[in-house]
Order: sequence, then C-alpha cells, then structure tokens
Amino acid sequence: MTNKYLDKHVLLRNKDIPNIRDINVYIAHGGYDALKKALTVMNPGEVTQVVKTANLRGRGGAGFPAGVKWSFIPPNVKPVYVVVNADESEPGTFKDRELMGENPHQVIEGIILCAFAVGAERAYIYGRGEFKNTFVPLKKAIDEAYNNGLLGKNIMNTDFSMDIFLHLGAGAYICGEETALLNSLEGYMGQPRSRPPFPAAEGLYAKPTVINNVETLSNVPPIILNGSDWYRRYGTERSPGIKIFSLSGHVKNPGNYELPLGAPLRYLIEELGGGTMSGLPIKGILPAGASAPMIPPEHFDVMMDYESMAEANTTLGSASFIVMDETVDMAWAAEKMVHFFKHESCGKCSPCREGNYWLEQVMHRIRSGKGTSFDIDLLTKITHQMTDNCFCPLGEFAVNPINATIKHFRSDYEKYITL
Repeated sequence: MTNKYLDKHVLLRNKDIPNIRDINVYIAHGGYDALKKALTVMNPGEVTQVVKTANLRGRGGAGFPAGVKWSFIPPNVKPVYVVVNADESEPGTFKDRELMGENPHQVIEGIILCAFAVGAERAYIYGRGEFKNTFVPLKKAIDEAYNNGLLGKNIMNTDFSMDIFLHLGAGAYICGEETALLNSLEGYMGQPRSRPPFPAAEGLYAKPTVINNVETLSNVPPIILNGSDWYRRYGTERSPGIKIFSLSGHVKNPGNYELPLGAPLRYLIEELGGGTMSGLPIKGILPAGASAPMIPPEHFDVMMDYESMAEANTTLGSASFIVMDETVDMAWAAEKMVHFFKHESCGKCSPCREGNYWLEQVMHRIRSGKGTSFDIDLLTKITHQMTDNCFCPLGEFAVNPINATIKHFRSDYEKYITL
C-alpha cells in the first residue's frame, strides 16, 4: 500500500513486486545492482562515505549513524565481523520479520555491502528463536545467493569473499542489546558487557565488529545504487530517509507502513491505520513498544522523526506504535509492561533487578485494592532510583510505562485507592 508521502516502497518492495523473495524476481527488478556497483567501481572507503553522507541512522532504536559506526572499525585489522541484530523483541515491532521473510535478498545485499565496506569476511545474523518460520525463506535466499555467486568465494568474480551464518537465540529480550547479543552468540549468558571497549574495537570474539539492525542494512542497497543525495530527499535534515512503522493495537488496519521520517503521526494512525476499531477516541499511543514514554492526546500531531519525538518527551525507538483507545485502563497497561521488563531483566545489575521486582509488587498492591496514595508516589521514587543507574538500557526503559502513565493518567491509579 503506497501513500501520499511515498509513491513506491523502498524497503517493503514485496508490497509492490509479487514474489520478490525469489532471487530471479529480485534481480529482474534491480537486485544486486548496488553490490555490482560497489565491487566494480567503488572501494570500501567510498561505500562507507556514501552511507555516512546519507546520514542513515540506525533503525534498531538508538538512531546512531550507520556510516559513522562503520568508520570506527580500525584499518588493517583482521578478522572483522558483521553481526546483524535480528532479535526483534520489542512489543509491537514486526518490521524486520517482514523484511527477512518477504524481501530477504535486500537484507542479504545490505549485509554484503556492509561487509565489503568494513573488510569483513564473515557475517552472523542473530535472530529470535520464535523467528524459526521467518528464517526458512531467509535461509532459502542465502542458499540462492551462494548458488548464484553472490556469497562465498570471489563474489561476482572479484577478489572479495564472504559468508553469512544464521543463529537463533532463545527468545531473550535482553539480547536485543548489542553486547548481550554478542555474549549469546559466543555461547555465554545473554548479559550486557561493560563499555568501553566498544564492539568496533572488541566485539565478537574480541575482534572489531559492526552490529546493525535488519532494517538499517536494508536501506544500504538503494543508497549505494541511487546515491546519498537521492536518499536525503526523503525525511528531514537531521532524520533523513525512509522508515518502517509497525502499527498495532486498537486500529482497523494494523500492519507495517513505510513512510519518510518526519511524516505526521495522525496520518499513520487515522489515514493508513483507519482510526480505532471501536470508533472511540484514542487515549494514548506507545511509540516504541513498551520502551518509550506514552504519547498523550496533546501530542498526537507530532511528526515521526527522532528530534520531533524528543520534543514531545518521548522517543521514536523501533517505531512500533501501539494504539490504545479510551477503554484501556492505563494502570493495568503499566502493570503488564512492568511485568514484561521484570521477566526479561537479566539480573546483572541491582537497580534493574530489584527495581523491576518492587515496581511489580507495588503495582500489584495498588491494582488489587490494597494500596494507598503513598504507593503511587512510591512508584515514582523507585523509578527515580533506577534512572541513570542501570547497567544497560533495559532498566532505563522499564521506568517509562510507570512515569508516563502516572503523569498523564494518574486518575487510572487513584480509582484503585480505597485505603
């Protein structure tokens, strides 16, 4: 489905081209032309520079520029690894699954281009254990790439060679954090590492490593093929390019929608999403699954880019928008999200381990009718103790459901207070 902001899909090309997951169809529509261009008329530094000039920002959540990350890899050091973060575990996020399942060759081409740019000969795709069915077409596409001389030795009859390996984790949310992912990939417990050193210096097997999200790398082929100026025609000055927005919750038309960064939130929700199924007004929107502060009605006109979302006191993150209409009890929703973070905490640091435990305990006390008004304030005191004190972003994310719902929907808590 196209829209008034985009005449054709750049990433979700499967919506325009039937069976593009087949290598012959992909090649017939310009597939691997970017790789051919890179291998024949460009050098690795030029590929990195084009991505850097395009200001492709990481689509995993943090928004760090991909080209800058690539440039951190030290020169003349071997081996270098590329690790693809396909551990799509944020609630409400399902864009990477569609890319890997329906347009896998664009993902593969992006991985190869990244490997060429940073001098890597091995790439590992780390996916969730629940993605087993998604990995079937992805594995088929990788096999097709090998059979057509696009992976393995002397790709496209050049002196560049590389291999791609698939690895399924065990479904741990913490392994979406890049250093926890590396530990899991090496066979250790999925817990985050202390930084520095950063992965660009000591990553997988203590070697220089680039870690990028699936959607990030899927942007690379069209950037290399069409140039950075073409890419920057979309989006905003500081948030250029195309983004996939996963829409779910109380909407008529849930799904993945591709839009330029900076498109209006109302357009996504009302025009593409069709509004709420019930016809009732929207009470709140989660813009990045459970990780980002909820958007209240006064900010529904926000533009969906990194800077505008920050001005609305939230974050774009993975752009998984969950819509909740007026029937939703926000205290109930917050309790569900707190339970999620408590369950997924790796337990490495006490602010996250203990903080999430007590947030769940106090939330349960309030929702069971045994709490007092002091307990609502106690929740914010616990989140204050957690903020800026956790080892990794998981604990920092966990405070957002509590803080945002108390700030905007305190009455949903107060109705449980009887003591």
